[in-house]
Amino acid sequence: MSETDKSEARKNAIDSAILTDPFKYVPKIMFFTKGKGVHKDYLTSFELALRDAQIADLNIVTVSSIKPPGCKIVSVQEGRKRLVPGQVTFAVMARSSTNEPNRLIAASIGLARPVEDATQHGYLSEHHSTGETAQKAGDYAEDMAMEMLATTMGLHADPSLTWNQIEEQWRLSGKIYKTQNFTQSAEGNKDGLWTTVVSSAVLIL
Repeated sequence: MSETDKSEARKNAIDSAILTDPFKYVPKIMFFTKGKGVHKDYLTSFELALRDAQIADLNIVTVSSIKPPGCKIVSVQEGRKRLVPGQVTFAVMARSSTNEPNRLIAASIGLARPVEDATQHGYLSEHHSTGETAQKAGDYAEDMAMEMLATTMGLHADPSLTWNQIEEQWRLSGKIYKTQNFTQSAEGNKDGLWTTVVSSAVLIL
């Protein structure tokens, strides 16, 4: 076997190992981003919203909705350093569009995560709405993320689920959870152009 053939065989073996190892598909880093686009064409307004969010050059595959244990949250700038144009990239995405003048729209990603237990996963929710302020849409996305996290743990009816208004955190079965949201809102263009908003959690393997 020639050196070229040996090199190709090693490459194929490595590629095969990556494809068969599920741990290679667990994201280690994530970042949140959002954007808005306005255009006479619906699809172009979406493209412009992705550009505003700095992710238009990626081949995005939408997924749901788990923040992996130990997955580090970084800034958009730090996350983009690890991605190249054209890269297939997984993301949880919320989007909303309108061509109705002055119509209020919002796209929000909610995150619920354990504060003290790095071995437990968190939950991401996507909320798309019309007629809601950014505050209302964001609060709803946070509550939905926390509720869904509780249900995945089989604790939907757990009476210990409580919200501490002062510390702005949840307590569930003795553990503390934090929630937050990443929301983009906009009013429909006054001239009836398409307005699109997006919010996304981008997951990096």
